[in-house]
Amino acid sequence: MSEHQPEDLGAYDNAGNYIGEIEMPKPRAEFPDPWPSKEAEAKFDAEMRQIEAEAKRRRDKLKYPIQLLHELTVKPKPKDWIVKGLLARGETSAWIAPPGGMKSALMAELCVCVANQQPWHGRKVYHCDPVLYFALERADLVQRRLAAHCERLGYTEEHTGDMAIAICRSTIDLTNEACIKDIGETIRVFRDNYGIPPRLLIFDTFAKLIAAGGKDENSAKDQGAVFANVQRIKDENGNPHVALIGHTGKDESRGARGSNAILGDVDVMVEISGDTVKTATVTKANDLAEGPLFSFKSETHQFGLDDDGEPFTVNIVSSEDLSVQVAPKAEKRLTEMQEAMYRLLRDAGAAGLSTEDWNAKAREHGMGNRRASLVNVKAQLRDKGLVREYAGIWKVNNG
Repeated sequence: MSEHQPEDLGAYDNAGNYIGEIEMPKPRAEFPDPWPSKEAEAKFDAEMRQIEAEAKRRRDKLKYPIQLLHELTVKPKPKDWIVKGLLARGETSAWIAPPGGMKSALMAELCVCVANQQPWHGRKVYHCDPVLYFALERADLVQRRLAAHCERLGYTEEHTGDMAIAICRSTIDLTNEACIKDIGETIRVFRDNYGIPPRLLIFDTFAKLIAAGGKDENSAKDQGAVFANVQRIKDENGNPHVALIGHTGKDESRGARGSNAILGDVDVMVEISGDTVKTATVTKANDLAEGPLFSFKSETHQFGLDDDGEPFTVNIVSSEDLSVQVAPKAEKRLTEMQEAMYRLLRDAGAAGLSTEDWNAKAREHGMGNRRASLVNVKAQLRDKGLVREYAGIWKVNNG
């Protein structure tokens, strides 16, 4: 032990043997005034704000900007709705139906309601939001439908001059990134005319956006190019909502025509089905329950007589208020195997089952190993209105 180190300040092992000196802690420096003045605090706060502002400025200049966690609010702000609970700014929706399914007619009605802040099928419209309709096919029909809705509402020509709706008749290849600049210029001219950029962009139809470039809507790669450019359009033009109008395939129960990549790229997908009474049904949504939205019928609007004295008409969405028409109930009597298969799917809940998983569960419960039998039972349940299938996932119909 050091002569200068008292034994009681040394270290010992468990057996009591002395093993060395302990380094004594150094005394803290004493400050005459441990609390800074208000002036010093203010100066420090100002310097910190300047540092943070400079750091944020550098982040914002990045090609790929980031947002720090502490800059995000714990409780997110409500969505910027165009149509309450359905269409929000910055999102993408798809509206699909078979040919003649009134999908474009429904979008024409939507345009007039959004531009005039009129409720749309019971849903609140928040503002008089401008609409730009890219009619890649049948632009004259779109124009007639818009005129018919305005006439039915009693809007004069002076009133329609205040409605921020415009139609673009051009063919657009949305698989090509070069189109973004031209679309942006069209949007800027729209803004110059109305004093505000469009908040809702409608592209009619999705297939034409791909076919214009000689691409294939069955290709996930070509669809992916379209959605990448849709996002660029939103990012560079005030974050509008983009509504895409598309077609169902030959088998309507399988959803949109072409690659099912579209299902992963839209925030809301609505399928329109039915004969005399059409029903718009949400088949996919990020923040909305799946199921029927509303039902509607078509009506013939007459503008007058043409040069030959014949009625000049157009088919539009009727103003008649209808209750929601859900898929028809299945017949009460089912075979034993139909009941068992239906029960397996119902027990799977809202997530549903893939075709393979449903088959596997059926076999686990001794319902046969013949694939053809299981396929037939699924088809029978679907025909009875009990189940539906979209993109390989089966679910029980509600209602």
